[in-house]
Amino acid sequence: MKKADEYQQKLNIGTLCTDEKLTLQQWFKTWLFEYKVNEIRPSTLSKYEGLYRNYIKNTQIGMVKLKDLKAYNLQSYYNLLTRDNNKTPDTIKTLNKVIKAALTQATTEQYIFLNPCNHVILPKIAPKSEIQILTLDEQLKFIEAIQGHRQRVVFLLGLGTGLRLGELLGLKWANIDLVRMELTVRRTLKKVAIIDLKSGTKVEGSKTKIIEQLPKTEYSARTVPIPSNLIKELKKHMMMHYKERLEAKDLYVNNDLVFPNEIGEPTDERSLKRSYERILKRAGIEHKKFHCLRHTFATRLFEREVPLKTVSILLGHSDIKITADIYTHVMPSEKIKAVDKLNDLFAL
Repeated sequence: MKKADEYQQKLNIGTLCTDEKLTLQQWFKTWLFEYKVNEIRPSTLSKYEGLYRNYIKNTQIGMVKLKDLKAYNLQSYYNLLTRDNNKTPDTIKTLNKVIKAALTQATTEQYIFLNPCNHVILPKIAPKSEIQILTLDEQLKFIEAIQGHRQRVVFLLGLGTGLRLGELLGLKWANIDLVRMELTVRRTLKKVAIIDLKSGTKVEGSKTKIIEQLPKTEYSARTVPIPSNLIKELKKHMMMHYKERLEAKDLYVNNDLVFPNEIGEPTDERSLKRSYERILKRAGIEHKKFHCLRHTFATRLFEREVPLKTVSILLGHSDIKITADIYTHVMPSEKIKAVDKLNDLFAL
């Protein structure tokens, strides 16, 4: 009877664990490489493995036994990361989100009965700064600055379709219909760390690799119209790559990619970003992230009174609210335009 009471007491306070020695880091690794590995993208796996290696493995929380893990342990560790290691609130929020998911599975397996992540107080995240876009004048300067550039069309297509960088680099000619003047997003390219799935660790001494994966969400797999003026640019771009293929001969790897390097291999996104930054500097434009091309595309559409729902679909957002939240800087002027359309009712 005494043991039954002890069992019930442990159950009530959430410390019942079928393996008394199981630590957070042991469970997290099991959760990641046994449960999650089959449902997340390779880039997400690489991200989570990095969180495990940098913030959980052999840390003050990683070595805590699951049965002993309390919200206080996590709170103390998060405070330490924020105070002494200058980690951002976003980093802490992401870390807690992933640990929480792992511990939710632990509750399902009845290793614990309460998830301590539910009871920590996370640092406040500062309001997001206004998104970066190219002004109309800067956009014209940028287009002028990329004249003759080998990857001119990747920049133009970013401005003309709003595709993410990985989506642009993952485009294949089979996904482009020059007659219908549209492209279809079917994949994205991403540089990730090489993970040994058997050991669940990053391969020591290895470099990263470029992988092909599904788009960010099911809504990201979409068909987007191509501005008619870019069709002729794409045709010239196709001829340039055909010449490169002839010159490279047997060295050329035919991946059908629209924006490969000189021998047909996937373009390194960091190399393209560096090239983009040099173009901005040469054009006298203040530094803005490559993603600003996507934001510029959306902003130009709003300025031309394209409906929010249409812009959301073109961007591949899963919810129209996401689009509205990101582009709030455009909304005030659009509201003014909308109300101005009622002016004729008050013409006295």
